[in-house]
Amino acid sequence: MLEDEARGLNLPDPDTSRVPTLDDAVALIELAGYPHVLAREAYALLETTAAADASAIVARGNDGVRVVTSRGWTADEAARAAADPDGRLRIVCGAHRDETWEIVADVKPSLADRCNAVAVRKLTETAVTLDRYRRDEKQRAALWPAGTLETDGGLWVSEQMTELLSIARRVATADITVLLTGETGTGKEVLARAIHRASGRAQKPFVPFNCTAVPREMLESQLFGYRRGAFTGADAPFDGVIRAAAGGTLFLDEIAEIGPDLQPKLLRFLETHEVHGLGEAQPVKVDVRVIAATNADLDSLVSAGRFREDLYYRLNAVRLRLPPLRERREEIPPLVDLYLRRSCEELKKGRLTLDDETLEFLLLYSWPGNVRQLVNEMRRMAALAEPDSVITPALLSPEIQASRRTIRVGPGDEPEIRIRLDQPLDAAIEMIEQSMIRRALDRARGRYEDAAQLLGISRKGLFLKRRRLGLRKAS
Repeated sequence: MLEDEARGLNLPDPDTSRVPTLDDAVALIELAGYPHVLAREAYALLETTAAADASAIVARGNDGVRVVTSRGWTADEAARAAADPDGRLRIVCGAHRDETWEIVADVKPSLADRCNAVAVRKLTETAVTLDRYRRDEKQRAALWPAGTLETDGGLWVSEQMTELLSIARRVATADITVLLTGETGTGKEVLARAIHRASGRAQKPFVPFNCTAVPREMLESQLFGYRRGAFTGADAPFDGVIRAAAGGTLFLDEIAEIGPDLQPKLLRFLETHEVHGLGEAQPVKVDVRVIAATNADLDSLVSAGRFREDLYYRLNAVRLRLPPLRERREEIPPLVDLYLRRSCEELKKGRLTLDDETLEFLLLYSWPGNVRQLVNEMRRMAALAEPDSVITPALLSPEIQASRRTIRVGPGDEPEIRIRLDQPLDAAIEMIEQSMIRRALDRARGRYEDAAQLLGISRKGLFLKRRRLGLRKAS
């Protein structure tokens, strides 16, 4: 309806007796995404101020200037004014259907009228700028995650990691057991600390305990404590790790390494919150929240009879999986920057930077040790580098240097894309998307459904990307 009205219909005479209000400014901001409507609203506001002797809405396109509506000018006069706007008020409202919608006006000479006209122009320009920022942010968020979030010693950059942190913070307030799974070095303890910080126990202790840190025969005494004289060498009583975390959070890492003999006692503790130390006559109630972690496949261990099923279900109240670093490569540059900077400060190496080729090696490496391996690599390179120098691939670990070699593409091999790292991000992304879409359409012989499946997106998503990138429809 609004678009139809915008095609050549004249506006009603403005109500110059009405005083502009805050609602008028709000309307401009709300309508900034629709330039043809914004132009009408700004035009009406300008007319309400009675600051112009003549004014017009015009639409500039490839075919010239089209006068939408005018007051105080004929259509020809308005077109001439738009063609030569010098000395006149000009308000650009944005593009709609390949036309740029503008307001042109002859402002009255008084100071008050000029101030009113400039105020309308600034309000409109601010509305357009805000809308552009909103659109840019929405597009950026669709391609890349929100801004980097550093908390509890970890860096949360990728969409899946920020979503994981969001879920963790929601369950933090519920006093239930959480099971963290994922490969070694993915940051399970970091996430456990984030849960603790977001819980009502944040002011109480966070006690991490690795179940492989002590021999299995000593694990029970370390967890549950013991009375003096309970066994040979028990010269003094020991409360145990669980009681050390009273009121706070106990983080049990490598929980799958607890043997079958200790699993029933741990299960009883989780069910009753009672700790029965070795040699003690009575159990003691302890208020502790447990977060467990493992890099093992607990489902397989349960099926093999090596891990109690009831203990597994008790630990698995909320399960969060941390993806390996190779599945979230967009985190590598900020992680490299963070830990290289920390290493430089620790080792007093000034400001170290990476050259483009070094960063390419780091981006393409598979990182079997995940974030922990990356942190160690940054410390190693910082230790070997000269102060305030540029780090080249020669300082990389041998396994990382050997991981990236250029291989000639043979017949039948899938082609690869190589891009320069010293170019604008949007240009690189656009090139990759275009290349992959064209390749998928070629492989699918122009069938959109099959091409979308190859790309792992929906048919509608492929259509929208093709339209945004200006790719012609496949024949």
